[in-house]
Amino acid sequence: MILDKPLEKLGGKGVFISEIEQALQSGDIDIAVHSAKDLPLELAEGTRISAVLRRSFPNDVLVTRRNEVLKGGVIGTSSTRRADGVRKLFPDTTTADIRGNVDTRLNKLAEGQYDGIILAAAGLSRLGALGDKRFDYTFISTKSLVPAPCQGIIAIQSGRDDIAELLSGVSDNDTYKCFETERAVLELLNAGCSSPVGALAEIKDGIMTLTVTKDQHTILIDSAPAEERFELVKRLVSEL
Repeated sequence: MILDKPLEKLGGKGVFISEIEQALQSGDIDIAVHSAKDLPLELAEGTRISAVLRRSFPNDVLVTRRNEVLKGGVIGTSSTRRADGVRKLFPDTTTADIRGNVDTRLNKLAEGQYDGIILAAAGLSRLGALGDKRFDYTFISTKSLVPAPCQGIIAIQSGRDDIAELLSGVSDNDTYKCFETERAVLELLNAGCSSPVGALAEIKDGIMTLTVTKDQHTILIDSAPAEERFELVKRLVSEL
């Protein structure tokens, strides 16, 4: 409803879910489905995350008009983290705030309001937008631009025990471990929505590899058994 102000001026990521949480608390809805990266650390009283779905792409994507080479120009993003990454990866460009849903942002790019925009690969994939032939899509390495904590994860919030038990049947165990690990990074860094903090946890054969940054310039990577993930978080955050 408010598209002319930066997100941090509106109260941060919590503005995306406040009405949904109110409906959950009042009993108007039984579950709430969120993009996990939009969840504030403090959830509505009496609710919890009861399940997370298997993670999709965690990457960010640079979207440009078809067959146009990005030389300088303006890249649209509403994220401080992405803006910091753009300045590092594309130093000859500038950034400008962009708001609206994915379709709105893509149309603004097609109209020439921006020379490129940065979006989450997971959202583009889920909407089928990666097949839009108006654009070229460049996936950005998660080691070059560390994703927002929990990017690419769908989280399901509930308050009732019986519903939480049902939801446990669709929850992905490894993704849940990554979800809570990346949120632990946010908590230890006391990071708000306007922070450029990035965190990505990945599990393979019981070993978690964690990538963290608080400024998109100093990036630390280390591994440990998944059951030692919170010790891993503390160690890496202390070294930032």
